[in-house]
Amino acid sequence: MNLHRVKKLLKTRFSSPNILIAGCGFGGVALGITLKKAGIDSFKIFERAADVGGVWRENTYPGAACDVPSRFYSFSFEQEYPWSLRYAPQNEIYSYLKYCIRKYNLTPHIFFGVTISSAKFNEKNSLWSLYATGGCEYNANIFVSAVGLFNQPVIPEIPGKELFKGPQFHSSRWDHSYDVTGKTIASIGTGASAIQYVPEISRTAKQIYVFQRTPQHIFPKGDRKNSVFEPIDKPWRKLIGRYERLKMFLTFEKNSRRRNSDRLVQKSAKNFQNYIEKLVKSPDLLSKIIPNYPPGCKRGLRSDEWYQTLMKPDVELVNNEIREITKSAVKTADGTKRPVDAIVYGTGFKPTDFLAPMTIQGLNGKNLNNEWKNGAEAYFGMSVAGFPNLFIMYGPNTNLSGSILYMLESQARYITRCIHLLRKSDAQFMTVRDEKQKQFNAELQKRIAKSVLVHENCNSYFRTETGRITTQWPGLMLEYRWRTRRVRKRDYIFS
Repeated sequence: MNLHRVKKLLKTRFSSPNILIAGCGFGGVALGITLKKAGIDSFKIFERAADVGGVWRENTYPGAACDVPSRFYSFSFEQEYPWSLRYAPQNEIYSYLKYCIRKYNLTPHIFFGVTISSAKFNEKNSLWSLYATGGCEYNANIFVSAVGLFNQPVIPEIPGKELFKGPQFHSSRWDHSYDVTGKTIASIGTGASAIQYVPEISRTAKQIYVFQRTPQHIFPKGDRKNSVFEPIDKPWRKLIGRYERLKMFLTFEKNSRRRNSDRLVQKSAKNFQNYIEKLVKSPDLLSKIIPNYPPGCKRGLRSDEWYQTLMKPDVELVNNEIREITKSAVKTADGTKRPVDAIVYGTGFKPTDFLAPMTIQGLNGKNLNNEWKNGAEAYFGMSVAGFPNLFIMYGPNTNLSGSILYMLESQARYITRCIHLLRKSDAQFMTVRDEKQKQFNAELQKRIAKSVLVHENCNSYFRTETGRITTQWPGLMLEYRWRTRRVRKRDYIFS
C-alpha cells in the first residue's frame, strides 16, 4: 500500500474523532453544544456524580446565588431564559443548565457515575487511555478536562475538630437535614459563600458566631426583580436583554482595567471607605471589617445583607484566631470559648490544584503533576506542551473579574477549531510548542506582577503556596476572545 493511501486511510479514520470530556458543568456543556453546532457528534461527557451541574449541583446552601448578573452569567446564544432576579439563585442556574442540555440534545452524550482517575497518552496508536475508578478503561483520540476550579472543598486543620460532638460540614456539602432554628452556629470563613448563607440562617438561628481570618471588600449587590420578562413584546424584550448584557460586559471590563491602574484602585478604595462608614456606625465593627489591602486583589464580592447582618444583636463577628475546637465550643487565641451547636465551614476550595485528583501522563512519560509542581501553566489555559490532544477548560490563568461563561465559550470555540485543524491535516495529534507556552506564560506573569493582584497585604486563593498566581487572566475578556479567535498552526507540533 503506497504512502498516499495510508495517509488517506488515517485521515478518514480521524475524520470522526472519539472525544471524551470529563465534567458536565458549564464547561462540558459549552463544549458539547459547540461541537454539535460544528457537526461533530462523536463525543462523550463523563460526569462523576449522578447528575449534571458541577458547582451549581453541589452548592445548595441557604441563599446560594450567582454574584454575576443572570443576563451575563448565561450563554450568549441562549438569552431567552426567564430569570426571576438580576442575580439568579442556585436552583434557577441549575435548571438553566439542564434546559440547555435538553434543548441541544446533549443527554445521549452524558454518562453519570464515571470518575476519571488517570489518563495516559499512547504515542504508538495516538490514543488517550483513560482509567476510571472501578477498573473501567476508555480510549479517546481527544481528551478534554472540564472539571473546573471549585470542586475540592477546603476544611482547615483545626486542632480538636474531630472531638466536636455536633454537626460540622462544608458549605458546599450542606446538611439540609439539620435545622438551624433556635441553634447557636459557628460559621468559619467570610468568603463568597459565607456572605450568602450567614444572612439566611441568621433569620432563624438563636446566635451566630462568624469567625473571620481576613476582612473583604463587599460592595452592594443591588439585586432586583428581572424586568426584562415583564409583559413586553418579544422583539423589544430581546433588544432590552441584549442592551443589559452589553452594559454588564462593559462594567466588568472596566473593573478588570482597575486592577492595572493605581488611580482606579485608589478611587475604588475611597468609594468603599465612604460606603462602609456611612453604613456602619460602630467603631468596633468598623475596625474589624475594613481590609488593609486595596480592592481588586481578591475576588470581588457583593451583598445587600452582609454588613446589615453583622450589626444584628444575635450575630458576632470574631476576628481572633481560632486556637482549637472542643467537644462543644470554638476557642480563640484570646482564651474565649464560644459554645456552639454546629459548625459550618465557609472556607472555600483549592482552585490552584488544577485537574486534581487526576494523574495525567503525556509524551515520554511526562507527568502533569510534576510539570506543574511550581505552578500550573498552559497555552491560553487550554494546551500543555508534551500532552498531545489534551485540552483544558477553565484552565490556568483563565479566571477573571467577569463571567466565566464568556471565557468558556471562547475556549469551546478554540478547542473545536483545533479538532477541525486535526481533521484537515494528516496528523494524528497536536501539541503546543514548548517555547510558545513559555513565552505566553512569561508575558502573563509579567503583566500580573504590575497589577494589584500581587499587593503585599493580599493573600488570596489566586496564589499557590509559592506565591505564583496561576488562576487569573490579567487582561480583558475581549482580549481573550480576540486572541483565541483562531488557531495558529505554527504554535503547535503536528505528528
